[in-house]
Amino acid sequence: METAETSVRVAYVVGRYPAVSHAFVTREVQALRAAGATVETISIHRAGDADALSQADRAERERTYALLPARYGEIVRAQLRAIASPRAYFSTLLGALRSGPPGVRGRVWQLFYFVEAMMIWRHCQRRKVRHLHVHHLNQASDAAMLAVEYANARRSGPAWIWSFTMHGPNELYDVSHFRLAAKAGSAAAVACISDFARSQVMAFAPEERWPRFEVVHCGLDPTEFDPARVPRPEPRDGFRILYVGRLVPFKGQAILLEALAALRANGVDASLTLIGEGPSRSKLESQVRRLGLDGHASFAGAVGQDEIRSHYAAADAFCLPSFAEGVPVVLMEAMAMRVPVVTSPVMGIGELVDDGDSGLLVPPGRVDELTAALERLARSPELRARLGERGREKVVAEFDVRESGRRLARMFAAAVPGSDGRP
Repeated sequence: METAETSVRVAYVVGRYPAVSHAFVTREVQALRAAGATVETISIHRAGDADALSQADRAERERTYALLPARYGEIVRAQLRAIASPRAYFSTLLGALRSGPPGVRGRVWQLFYFVEAMMIWRHCQRRKVRHLHVHHLNQASDAAMLAVEYANARRSGPAWIWSFTMHGPNELYDVSHFRLAAKAGSAAAVACISDFARSQVMAFAPEERWPRFEVVHCGLDPTEFDPARVPRPEPRDGFRILYVGRLVPFKGQAILLEALAALRANGVDASLTLIGEGPSRSKLESQVRRLGLDGHASFAGAVGQDEIRSHYAAADAFCLPSFAEGVPVVLMEAMAMRVPVVTSPVMGIGELVDDGDSGLLVPPGRVDELTAALERLARSPELRARLGERGREKVVAEFDVRESGRRLARMFAAAVPGSDGRP
């Protein structure tokens, strides 16, 4: 018997899929499929070997339709097929050029998005998919919107729709550039990763659109991130801190290194492992040398999902001292592995971490507060054990990706025109 979940056919359009820093998208796609939905994946840029470090990522890459690097025959065929409906084609092209930022450069980028949109439309038409979903309001959202606009301008059958997941913080830094108001107004549904994210979308959309904005957490499968299933390394001296994420300024790694130096000055035998890559790496390596942390702070580079759990198992604490975030999945991973977390109460983080219960929250940018919180953990195994246990309970109860997949499937089914009175 067909259910709402099994009737869902959706294409996820992503800037780069799969990607190490967006493992949550892969989990979500797999959870939707497990719920009975049919999910196609479209990547604007084909994922490289550095993006597909795990077996699951490599499998996803093989089944994903990638637009770039450009295959000129594919581009030409898509344009010729689309221009067979000239009124729809040129009205969508004109709308694309008008909606972009002013100036020649803005118009050129809109032209690129239009070309990509026709490729997306043709692929989805062949796969019999009329619903596009995107994460983040980047180029993938612009191309998806245009594909849906064109499809509806030329259609003789059911309407096409699109939806997006609202994360932040980038979209909130420049709502005009990311066209948040226009996209919130045209999307058939918006999945918000937190109540905070939902409130920000609501601030830029008329009240009649608010029922379309639902909170659906990103998450993980707690059975995969279970410390009982991951061998813990042999005990060793010292307090081991772990960071996982992109090496970019707003993640606060510079503050964390300052705190590590202060910890050691206070007599705590602490060390730090930073997992991830990014433009800040060379500057952070220089900071390690300047602070005399050689041998105590190490850079492990990008690590795939097949290996990441062993790093959590070896850590005594996890630290993410960000200045801006959505609801970081790396925090969920650490908490599920019973690793006590120290982080900043910015944006949606407070909806995941309860200060003093499932982790410790410190004001962003405060080296002294961060040092004090880490020192509390270093000197109290009992506190580490209690926070770790409560952290796992929180993730299991509220951030299970399997439940998120079922909720998304129901939300997508309800977004189809005529399914519940929506236009």
